[in-house]
Amino acid sequence: MHENCSNETMQHQYRETNRSENEKKRLLNRLKRIEGQVRGVQKMIEENRYCIDVLVQISAINAALKKVGLTMLEQHTHHCVADAIQNGNGKESIEELMKVIEQFTKS
Repeated sequence: MHENCSNETMQHQYRETNRSENEKKRLLNRLKRIEGQVRGVQKMIEENRYCIDVLVQISAINAALKKVGLTMLEQHTHHCVADAIQNGNGKESIEELMKVIEQFTKS
């Protein structure tokens, strides 16, 4: 798994992370499964399914999203933050990481 973190690129007005094809595939597969779970909850609502059953599925979706987020936090720390520290830009990268961890743990 190789990530390359950079600032704005010439093509885009946002920062990019170059993930390996394998890592992209794993993340996208997880997100597609979550998308399927959300569609399942929509169908449950349409079918007037019991509230507790719907809530259990919503809880599973939240847990799955949190796991995707934790995976991304781990990858970012191991690659982007570590690279920034090695290149002398660690302070900014760590501050950015701490802000996103704070946001992530609020949910």
